[in-house]
Amino acid sequence: MPNYEHVFLARQDLSQAQVDALAEVATKIVEDNKGKVVKTETWGLRTLTYKIQKNRKAHFVMLDIEANGDTIAELERQTRMNEDIIRYMTVRVDEHEKGPSVMMRKSDRPERSERGGFGGGDRDRGAPRPDRAPRAEQEA
Repeated sequence: MPNYEHVFLARQDLSQAQVDALAEVATKIVEDNKGKVVKTETWGLRTLTYKIQKNRKAHFVMLDIEANGDTIAELERQTRMNEDIIRYMTVRVDEHEKGPSVMMRKSDRPERSERGGFGGGDRDRGAPRPDRAPRAEQEA
């Protein structure tokens, strides 16, 4: 049976219990249509890059599914009609990841301040720069 990952974004004003109920409804739709939900991950309330339907944040949920195409079509149809879900995406995958997804794993990258990004303070102000001519000394 084909494998899918189904991610949906729920409105920011929903409680965690309501988001869990949405995930259970999606699971029930899949199981009623002879599919199987292998894993459910709730990624929590996260800030969106841009506003979607006046929402600045959204609850992210991912379902790993084993089902045929008709089951996925029914799941997407039901998801489209739900007003609490603002976006969704279903992707076919060769196999499901073992263990937690990338979103759930702790990042191995250093924090922004350690990388020398904005506010890193690693630039020496006033030091001569090799790409410019030397400054003329100002006289008072």
